[in-house]
Amino acid sequence: MNIHYCADYESMSQMAFDSLLINLRTNLQPLICTATGYSPTRLYEKLADSYQSDPKIFKDMKIIKLDEWGGTNGDYPNTCEYYLQKKLLEPLRISKNNYISFDSSPTDAKKECDRMENEIQEHGPIDICILGLGKNGHLGFNEPSKTLFPDCHIANLSESSLKHPMASKMKTRPTYGLTLGMANILKSKKIILLVTGPNKKKAIKKLLAREITTFLPASFLWLHPNVECFLDKSSL
Repeated sequence: MNIHYCADYESMSQMAFDSLLINLRTNLQPLICTATGYSPTRLYEKLADSYQSDPKIFKDMKIIKLDEWGGTNGDYPNTCEYYLQKKLLEPLRISKNNYISFDSSPTDAKKECDRMENEIQEHGPIDICILGLGKNGHLGFNEPSKTLFPDCHIANLSESSLKHPMASKMKTRPTYGLTLGMANILKSKKIILLVTGPNKKKAIKKLLAREITTFLPASFLWLHPNVECFLDKSSL
């Protein structure tokens, strides 16, 4: 893992953007996995700004959603779907054909995970996976546990995840998560990890210890050959 110590959130976002843009200019048909939340927001804003001056590099980009809240009826503005539509898909004019997404309110969550797994097998592997570091060290909804799942799966949400601003603002409390698994993530050709937030100091400290454990899913990124970690020093 190549760790870049950035002065602040803006610097972190800019450095991540610069790294991502290099890849977008050399691969005109990339499959990008996108996380939601505060960590990647400024990066996505910079991509939206870049679209205005150079839209052609986004023309054939495909996006796959990393995860989604389950059991919420899918009609709240705090879903991952709503976030990605407003922050990324609409600004970059990503067509429906180039977007692979968990249904925000599936009638059968297991079948939905199977469908997403088939989508990855057909369109993958992921070229670039954009991740944030969860407060408890999770990636997507791959939560700390004795075991981790390799493929798309239904996830039991930790109390830490349920306290996330997205979930806490929902009228209906999420009852589960839908997420890409650890193997889906680790098979990505490149991973960009954004680390920011004053409430993540413990997770950051554990990650930097380089001890690989299922109780810190993000620690598995040390096994990947091409991870760019952009660390906001103001969060330390």
